[in-house]
Amino acid sequence: MITTFNVVGMTCDHCARSVAREVAQVDGVDDVSVDLATGVVTVSSIVELDAAAIGDAVDEAGYELVD
Repeated sequence: MITTFNVVGMTCDHCARSVAREVAQVDGVDDVSVDLATGVVTVSSIVELDAAAIGDAVDEAGYELVD
């Protein structure tokens, strides 16, 4: 299952790595990729993910998940 999320506030590679690291820790996440230019975070998982858990992980990294 592939899910995409939009994140605002990332301005550099360090930002993208921070988001990827936090999102990767969410239960059920298999892989994470972050496109810094677009702010799109693509998450691979076997199960359906809880969007709130992804939002919390993004918040923990210091950024904001948007609709």
